[in-house]
Amino acid sequence: MDKYISADIEYQSQQSTLGCFKKVYKIEKKDNIKKWLYGMLLLLVLAMFLPWTQNIRAKGTVTTLRQEQRPQELNTIIAGRVMKWYIKEGDFVKEGDTILQLGEVKVEYLDPKLLSRTQQQIAAKQQSIEGYKNKAGTAVTQTSALLQGQSLKLQSLDNKLLQQQLKVASDSTDLIAVHNELTVYKRQIDAAKLMLDSGVISLIEFEKRRVNYQNAAAKKISAENKYAQNKQELTILRIEKNSIVQEYTDKISKAEGDKYSSLSSAASTEADVAKLENMYSNYDARNKLYYIIAPQNGQVTKAKKAGIGEIMKDGEMIVEIVPSNIQYAIEIFIEPMDLPLINIGQKVRFVFDGFPAIVFSGWPANSYGTFGGKVSAIETSASSNGKFRILVAEDPAEKKWPKQLRIGGGANGIALLKDVHIYYELWRNINGFPPDYYKQTEKKETQNSKYE
Repeated sequence: MDKYISADIEYQSQQSTLGCFKKVYKIEKKDNIKKWLYGMLLLLVLAMFLPWTQNIRAKGTVTTLRQEQRPQELNTIIAGRVMKWYIKEGDFVKEGDTILQLGEVKVEYLDPKLLSRTQQQIAAKQQSIEGYKNKAGTAVTQTSALLQGQSLKLQSLDNKLLQQQLKVASDSTDLIAVHNELTVYKRQIDAAKLMLDSGVISLIEFEKRRVNYQNAAAKKISAENKYAQNKQELTILRIEKNSIVQEYTDKISKAEGDKYSSLSSAASTEADVAKLENMYSNYDARNKLYYIIAPQNGQVTKAKKAGIGEIMKDGEMIVEIVPSNIQYAIEIFIEPMDLPLINIGQKVRFVFDGFPAIVFSGWPANSYGTFGGKVSAIETSASSNGKFRILVAEDPAEKKWPKQLRIGGGANGIALLKDVHIYYELWRNINGFPPDYYKQTEKKETQNSKYE
């Protein structure tokens, strides 16, 4: 009996142990892992056909769309020492507000009456110009008088020359007459000599004819002398005429030289006046540069000089002004491989530093806290980092960018491209292919050409 009882207890113990073993190792339990695996695979396959917006990510910084709206240095044009500050760092100024007063440090500008003295020099030079012009006018008058005197003198000499020429002509005629008379007397005396030898005439008659011949010879010598003397006087008159012409030419040339010398001095003095007037304008403009004026509305930052009496060099920075009216833009840098995918007017999403956002990379419409922009400029040359710089302005169709943005703040840009399926995007990334090159305008133009 006890044997059967012990066998039964042992059997029950074995059954209990076997049941625990099956329960622990789940030998007879049905497994659902395959169902879950197939379900997940099915969901994964379906997810592969979901739409995905291709994009290019790039980090950027906040800047301005126009260069004159960026922080600008306010420099001094002239050297000087600090006399008075009218503002302090952090103050907001308006265009035309005085920021700083400078004092003069250069010796040539220290005269407090510099402008009035320069004006006196200009007035004195102008009087000199009038004197030179009057002197030139006097030379013109003198030249006119000399020309008139020369004309009268030449007229008088021309009259004398004419008279002397008539005298020479008359003497020439007289000399010819005397020469003819002498020839006649010479022929008569020769005939008388033959007649005297023949005894036809007496010696007295011969002597008379010889006396007539000698008188005719004397008259010839006298006529020749008178003729030569008158010709000499004619030559002297001609020489005198040339001398007068030369004399008056020298006097007129000297007067003309005085005139042109005076005009040259006047022109030189006018140049000096222009130079002095230029200096006067420069001095006047320099006096206005002692006060440094704000070029536009903005906040004053980064003052380089702190004390009174400090020396500033010309061109040195005084303060920096951050303009108040700013049209913000984001500058981002993209790889050369992505440059053909970016176009003017293309949509870009931004996540600004300090502004929380939830971003779904492939589903920009479902992202939260992002802001829209449009590409406004693409630089055609690479920057020093080897990438291309792009400026993105605010998209007026999207919500406005935060007013708390400041120049230099960070931003993460997402340039939106073509909508594709997730499986295609995975395949593209695995193979290292760039995003699809896609232009909506080209698609429209293709459709229009088909209709045509």
